[in-house]
Parts: sequence; C-alpha cells; structure tokens
Amino acid sequence: MKKTLVLILLVWGSVTVSQGQGKEKYHLGSIAFYNVENLFDTIDDPEKRDEEYTPEGRRNWTTIRYHKKLQNLARVLSKLAGGDAPSIIGLCEVENKQVVEDLVKTGGLKKYNYKIVHYSSPDRRGIDVALIYRPEYFAPTFSKSYRLIDKTNPRFITRDQLLVKGKFDGDDIHFIVNHWPSRGGGQKRSEPRRIKAATLTRSIADSLLDADKNAKIVIMGDLNDNPNDKSLTKVLKASGKKPKGKNLYNAMLPLYKKGIGSLAYRDQWYLFDQIIMSKGLVMAKKYTYKYVPKSARVFAPKLLKQRGGKYEGYPLRTFGGRTYLGGYSDHFPVYIFIAKQVK
Repeated sequence: MKKTLVLILLVWGSVTVSQGQGKEKYHLGSIAFYNVENLFDTIDDPEKRDEEYTPEGRRNWTTIRYHKKLQNLARVLSKLAGGDAPSIIGLCEVENKQVVEDLVKTGGLKKYNYKIVHYSSPDRRGIDVALIYRPEYFAPTFSKSYRLIDKTNPRFITRDQLLVKGKFDGDDIHFIVNHWPSRGGGQKRSEPRRIKAATLTRSIADSLLDADKNAKIVIMGDLNDNPNDKSLTKVLKASGKKPKGKNLYNAMLPLYKKGIGSLAYRDQWYLFDQIIMSKGLVMAKKYTYKYVPKSARVFAPKLLKQRGGKYEGYPLRTFGGRTYLGGYSDHFPVYIFIAKQVK
C-alpha cells in the first residue's frame, strides 16, 4: 500500500501498480465535506429567518448573486480529490433540497449526475445538511434524519443529523453528516450543546456497530470544535490512534497538529470540518475498501483564498460583513481517499 500512495493521491477511478514481478489493481474513491456557507435561494420562506437572503433583504441577494454562488461552489467541488469530483460529498448550510438540485446541475458538476439525500431540519434559519453522491459508485439503501433534542431546554433547535447507508462499489458503508451547534456566546458557554450533538452521533454509530462490529462508518461535518476538544475525544471517542473496539479514527487530527485549519477567526485557524471513521474502514480486510493512510486533506488553493488586506489567506467568502465579495465560503472543504484492491 505504501508504494501506491503517490499514485492514489493523483489518480481517480482505478490504478494498476507494479510491485516486483506482479501487478496490483486498486479501485479508488474519495469522500468530501464542504460547509458551503449560507447557500440560500432568493425566495422568502415565511417559516424561516431567510429574509436577508432575498432581493429586498439587507444582502441584496439577487438571482445573479445566487447563480454566481452556485458556479463558484460547483467549480470547487469539481476540482476536489485529485482534480475530479468526489463520489460522496457531505454538505451543510444548504437552505433546502432545491438549492442542492440547482448546485448539482451547475457547471462542471452537471456531467456527474449527482443524486441527493436531504431532509428538512428545524433550524430557525432554515439551514440543513445533505449528502450528494455519484450513482456509478454509491447506491443508498436506507436514510434517516435524527433530531437533537435538549430536554432541559425545549426552545433549543439545531440541525438534524443525517444517516445514509448504502453500497459503495459493493461494500456496505454508512455516512453520518453533521453540522453541530455553533460557538455563539463563546466556546465554553456553547460547549454543552456540542456535547449533546456528539452524544447523538455516538449513539447512531454505536447502533451500527452493535449490529456489525466491523461496520464501515464515515462521520463528517462542521463540528464547530477542533479535533482535540472534549466533544470529539471524550464523547465521540475519536483520536488519531489506531482504533480499537468502538473507538473512532479522526483523519483530521494529524493535520490539526501541524497547524492546518479549515477556517480562520481573529488570526487563529480552526479545523472544525472533519472526517472520522470506524475501525472497519481504517483496518479493513483485503479486497474491501480501506482508508488510504495520510490521504486526508484540507483543500485550500489560492483560488479559495483572499488576496491582500487584513484577511489575506483567509477563505474567500461570499460576504465580508455586509460587503459582497463574490467568493465561495468561509470554510475550506476537506476530503479523504479510500481504496480497494481488486482480485
């Protein structure tokens, strides 16, 4: 596997690798996650707090700006994972299924014929999570939206967590897409909400592992915590070590230790966007899909960065305050590779 890493990171689909007298062929795939930052349509939904993202709203969110946003996001997603669109992409901060449908039909994404799994969340602003997939690689067999309820605070509302099960090129793989509660009010004050979110994610993963101790699970999302925070290490039980039992492997922790982040705030980088896996995917049997070691990446080319000024190098977002910048998102996307040796 070590000899194939360079090729796997550069080539999509499949690759044949010569080792000694023989040749080994691998099928490859990639899994990505992207917080697309306020992907709203231009229509006012009376049941959501989306008024600012309308032509009459304070952001002057016109059809031109909306389509510019779609084009920008499609451009990014079509370049991920070695220059080809990933087979699986988790999304957050999408207003509804329609904006996701608009996205997958835009620019370089259209040719991939992405399909969508989406449920509406109760979030007051109306933002949801979603999963899109290339049907030639993945076929869903089950999906469910899990609601996070705080019995001590009935007014607490946040995004649902999305579970999608299916066949990935013959392998059973489970995806859990998240957007945990924000740090509004400060990290310490808001931490209990993310602890509750991590507890829900952990319970979903445990139910899958109780049914199959070798279940292949991918947990991804904007977790609003870093890989070394309590919600990840103590509650979700995700670390950078070889996973044992029900413990999980956080592919982003090695990057975080190097100072790599997916978003910046007040001159500090954070790695909230993470991809975490069960032992079944990290230590998979031969001839089944397995995480490619050290393949996790934060996708941060110059295209996605602000140039010059106080925020040089930060993600180039759609708005800076109330100023329209015409950028992409306030987060960089992240991705991993998985590979399966072919008999």
